[in-house]
Amino acid sequence: MTVKIGIAGAAGRMGKILIEATGLNQDATLGAATVRPGSSLTNADAGELAGVGRVGVALVDKLESCIDQFDVLIDFSLPNATVDNAAICAAHGKPMVIGTTGFSDEQLAALHAHTEQLPVVRASNYSTGVNLCFKLLAMAAEVLGNDSDIEVYEAHHRHKLDAPSGTALSMGEVIADTLGRDLNKVAVYGREGQTGARERDTIGFATVRGGDVVGDHTVSFLADGERVEITHKATSRMAFARGAVRAAVWLAEQAPGRYDMQDVLGLKA
Repeated sequence: MTVKIGIAGAAGRMGKILIEATGLNQDATLGAATVRPGSSLTNADAGELAGVGRVGVALVDKLESCIDQFDVLIDFSLPNATVDNAAICAAHGKPMVIGTTGFSDEQLAALHAHTEQLPVVRASNYSTGVNLCFKLLAMAAEVLGNDSDIEVYEAHHRHKLDAPSGTALSMGEVIADTLGRDLNKVAVYGREGQTGARERDTIGFATVRGGDVVGDHTVSFLADGERVEITHKATSRMAFARGAVRAAVWLAEQAPGRYDMQDVLGLKA
């Protein structure tokens, strides 16, 4: 079975790479690609936009106009756009792979309401390596967490809009869940001034923005006399795009429900 992929936000950095990644997956083909309403790119060939040559798929500026041309939508756009696209997909029974981050609580609630009856994969990071790190972090937290100070460092390019990154927050959530802590209560986002001694149960986050860094993440478990660090460095967005297309192919055969990349890779077992 070849899965027809729809890509929302095709003119963005991730959108272009998703078009390329779809062409590299033998089980997928590009069915549709959207750009923002009124874009001058409307009707251009999606492959030419991505720099991979003509693929015979014209860019459209309304998801409704191409809803019958894809099996699964991949959306790495912006929170408001993703929520709107989810409403459309829900009305037509189209599964979604969601890589958008930075949702507010209200946007996330709306997203969940729209996708309640759909198969949906939503993950903060689609790279195989990062998802392996999530598994390793749970193991490290179980062994080291109660005897270590835990700090999460992340760095991204200057254009990233949200901080900390969705991946960094997911790393914190994996650790907090393993240790039975509420991340909302123990997270510390940056430090300044007379902060006092560090509380053992806290999980610290440090954020760097600059240049063209694709994505660096390091979690440190710092104990007296030793420290363990788990690091992932992304050098190309293709790692995320390949994973998202892999998730879309997998999702096409799943029952309605909420999934993540751990499900796709079989790491939860």
